[in-house]
Amino acid sequence: MIHVLAFITAKPQQRDAVLKIFTDNLPAVHAEDGCIEYGAAVDVTGATPAFGPDTFVVVEKWRDREALAAHGASPHMRAFAAAIKDHVADIQVHVLQPA
Repeated sequence: MIHVLAFITAKPQQRDAVLKIFTDNLPAVHAEDGCIEYGAAVDVTGATPAFGPDTFVVVEKWRDREALAAHGASPHMRAFAAAIKDHVADIQVHVLQPA
């Protein structure tokens, strides 16, 4: 299994717009062969340390590297990237495996 944590930081006050685009894309991602888990998470109110109001984390699990590669190359993910590019300040992706 492959785990992915993607830290997406929107431009100031653009997180809701990016999350809307993300949420609209969820059905297509969940339908992908090899998708085990894929969803967004934000800070718990009042938690410290916090990522802040502009950042959310995408928590993903994929069956294997091939499924993850197909996900990245899919038309809906290319469309997602194009749709958010003007709203995002930074994206950091960490691809992990179980220890």
